[in-house]
Amino acid sequence: MSYQYETSPRKYEPEYHARPKKKKQKTTKKVSNTKKSKKNEKRENLKFKATLVLNIIIFLVIVFTISFRNALINQSFAEIQKLKTQVSEIQKENDQLEISIQNSLNLSTIEQTAKDLLGMQKLTNKQTVYLTLPKKDYVEPSTEEVVIEESTGIIQNIINYLKNIF
Repeated sequence: MSYQYETSPRKYEPEYHARPKKKKQKTTKKVSNTKKSKKNEKRENLKFKATLVLNIIIFLVIVFTISFRNALINQSFAEIQKLKTQVSEIQKENDQLEISIQNSLNLSTIEQTAKDLLGMQKLTNKQTVYLTLPKKDYVEPSTEEVVIEESTGIIQNIINYLKNIF
C-alpha cells in the first residue's frame, strides 16, 4: 500500500465568518489624516530635538575631555618647572659647598681653626722627641714568583723543550 496525497475531505464552508468591511466617510478620513500628519510632525519634531540635544551633549563631553586633558598637561608642566627650579637651587648649593670645602682644606685655614677652636699650638723644640729605629726592613718580600710568559712561535717552543730535556 502506498500513501495517497490529498485524501482528506474538503470543507465547503469556512469555520469562521468574515466581518464585512465598513466604508469610512470621506470627511473622517480627512480629519484622521490631518491628525496623523500632526502626530507625525510632532514625532519628527521630537526626534529632531532629541538628536539636537544628544549632539550638544556629545559636543560638550568632547570639549570637557579636551579641556581636562589640557589641564592635566598644564599641571604636569608646572610640576616639571618646579622640579627644574629645585634642581638648579640644589646645584647652586652644591657648588657653594664644594667651594667652602676647598677653602677649608687650605693648610692655613686648618691651622687657624686648630688654634682658635681646639686651642692647639705649634710644637716647640722641648716637645719634639726623636726615635732611632733599627735599619731592619719591615717589609716582607713576596714568596711567590711572578712569571711573565711571552707568546713564542712553535719553533721556539720546540727548541725550549729540547733544552729542558738535555
